[in-house]
Amino acid sequence: MNNATIQIKIKERLNKLDSLDYDNLECWQIVEAFNKAQIEWCRRQLHGGNIYKEGDEMSKRRVDDLQILLRELLLTGVNTDTYFEAQNFPTNYLEFKRISVDATQECCPEPTPVTVYLAEEANVNLILRDPLKKPDYAWRETFCTMIDNNIRIYKTDFNIVDPILTYYKKPRNIEILNCVDPYTGTISAVDIISEFKDDIVELIIDETASVLAGDINEVNQTSRGSQGAERSN
Repeated sequence: MNNATIQIKIKERLNKLDSLDYDNLECWQIVEAFNKAQIEWCRRQLHGGNIYKEGDEMSKRRVDDLQILLRELLLTGVNTDTYFEAQNFPTNYLEFKRISVDATQECCPEPTPVTVYLAEEANVNLILRDPLKKPDYAWRETFCTMIDNNIRIYKTDFNIVDPILTYYKKPRNIEILNCVDPYTGTISAVDIISEFKDDIVELIIDETASVLAGDINEVNQTSRGSQGAERSN
């Protein structure tokens, strides 16, 4: 859906199409509200805070709606005696999905897939001393933690090879040609449209209208926009 259509739909939801009531919406306000609404909608679907209480990949619809945000990244970093620490954490990171890892050992130089579980940093010492949970090449299992925008994959007597992070990225921000970018303060030189399908954009438009209505104290439109975004979800 192009940005001109998005602007028309948002103004129509707010009953502001050529009405000039309450407030004149600037294009940068629409951009900021739409990008904010994208993040809110994504977090709600990923966490399961929507009307159906469905998180990511809990239904065919969630898989279909959110797959466009999934990315893979080959992690590079440094090895210590107890863990591999990645040093190229993605700048567009939104939420963790999984890590795929191969491992090698002196007796087994051929890379072998290892299952990696995401664990809490607070439990690292407990896991490392637990014979049933600590990294074990024989069982092809280990764990990882996240700290300071870094990922640590723990090991014992084996080496970590080619770790791949699968994650949800932040949705691409829209930009409107010749409109001031509210994030950089510069005038946008290109028109950047939303990467979501048109049916999802329609939901985000309702969410955007709710954000803008709240900013201008329009209670009815605020409720209508929020309910519309969830009812068709």
